[in-house]
Amino acid sequence: MGFTAMNRGQRGKLAMATAALGIGLLSVTGCGYTNPQATGMEYAASDGTQANVGPLQLRNMMIISGAEDKPGRVIGAVYNTSTEDVTLTILGAAGAQTQVPVKPNSYTLLNDSTDEAILSTTGGAPGSLVEVSISEDATNQDTTFKVPVLDGTISDYQQYLPPGSEPTGTATPTPTPTTDAGH
Repeated sequence: MGFTAMNRGQRGKLAMATAALGIGLLSVTGCGYTNPQATGMEYAASDGTQANVGPLQLRNMMIISGAEDKPGRVIGAVYNTSTEDVTLTILGAAGAQTQVPVKPNSYTLLNDSTDEAILSTTGGAPGSLVEVSISEDATNQDTTFKVPVLDGTISDYQQYLPPGSEPTGTATPTPTPTTDAGH
């Protein structure tokens, strides 16, 4: 069995094939090199926002209200990662406040809660973001974050409008008079 050396033409073809393969690999992986992966970024994939304070993790938080000067119901999920009962306090605009107890290693769904978390005023019109302060009593930590104010325009949220918080300025449809052209 003999060894045959590559001639000049074969070496050229091999170099061109290697270069083409390298360019092809760069074009395929180049986007991932220059652009961050969307799956690597944490974000709220819903209408609400999220925040963490002490052992509490707040997810999909929002306020449902008909108007800026009306009461608003806070909905979302609150997870307690500690082994103790924790009370979440939410402070809104103009001294509005509500408290939510959360059992250890558990969660509370504010939209399912029979003890509704209601702020006496939202501090922002539906469609805006309002800043709320949140604190928890286990480690005495607090933080602020922005929460969207939504109204009953989306039918899924109508059931969460607190009493006395119906949207202001909504027109009620008036019946259109009909004419009987045959008489």
